[in-house]
Amino acid sequence: MGNTLGLYLHIPFCRSKCDYCDFYSLAGQDDRMDDYQKALLRHITETAPRTKKQVVNSVYIGGGTPSYYGEKRLLELLSTVRKKFTLSKDVEITLEANPDSVDLKSLRRLRRAGVNRLSMGMQSACDCELVSVHRPHTFAQTEKAVQAARSARIKNLNLDLIYGLPGQTEESWKKSVEAALALSPEHLSCYGLTVEEGTPLGQRVARGERLPDDDEQAVRYLWTVARLAKAGFGQYEISNFAKPGFQSRHNLRYWRLEPYIGFGPGAHSDFGGRRYAWVRDLEGYVKGVLEGGPLLDSEDLIPQEERSCEYLMLRLRTAQGIEEWEYRGRYFMDFSPIEERL
Repeated sequence: MGNTLGLYLHIPFCRSKCDYCDFYSLAGQDDRMDDYQKALLRHITETAPRTKKQVVNSVYIGGGTPSYYGEKRLLELLSTVRKKFTLSKDVEITLEANPDSVDLKSLRRLRRAGVNRLSMGMQSACDCELVSVHRPHTFAQTEKAVQAARSARIKNLNLDLIYGLPGQTEESWKKSVEAALALSPEHLSCYGLTVEEGTPLGQRVARGERLPDDDEQAVRYLWTVARLAKAGFGQYEISNFAKPGFQSRHNLRYWRLEPYIGFGPGAHSDFGGRRYAWVRDLEGYVKGVLEGGPLLDSEDLIPQEERSCEYLMLRLRTAQGIEEWEYRGRYFMDFSPIEERL
């Protein structure tokens, strides 16, 4: 991708916290949004001069729940990114959203401001499964949100689904996949539920709650791969499926080890040969940016040999796989031992 760059903007605010979520996100902190916006805008402005030789071809606004952050703040963020960075003409700008926090008016304005890809957390078409993990929406709201996105002329829609939810059966999973297909998205992300230690779901499992096991998840996954292929969705990564021409440019950047800069608490970056992350704390991040306090949580200069191992690991997640010529050209290392092992 030459001199291209990706940007990730983390919005850590949510209406409520889902039981399985281990991302850095906060509920009940709406009163901190304005101060966070000031810090985020300043951080973007101060960082942009370091990227003068690079063209941004993907912007991903994730969370948390960016659609809960408010249309006005999102528009201000997008305006600042456009002013401070050099964006490609075909830049992909993704906004993560929950079905309960989008409407036609705001989506129209965001689309005019450049948002051309919407990633919506559907997760399930069964309301009982959504309730089981404290998702803040119903499937009816998902249908309404998709209709609003299409009315706003957003032509690139991703829906997230989770297999392995509490109470989910093979039949209910198939129902969710069919319901998602009926909404005609261009992209589907299908994730196996991971129980993270310290989350409410992790505590429930520790108390003895049973979830679909690995074998049950595997059956659902393999059925999904076949069903989506039949529906015209190419699988280009373990959990990601797209209609032709609608692969996520930003996510591919991670799997291809291409540079990106993250903004916000807990956000990671891979830029200038370094990998670094900001403090996983809202107040610490705001104070670090606005008052000059400690901001870095970790920082590493990645040796070439480690990069080569990451290349192998990440590329084997994708349908593209690994290329001998690319491995040799990037890392100046002998491919023969790997070829022999393979």
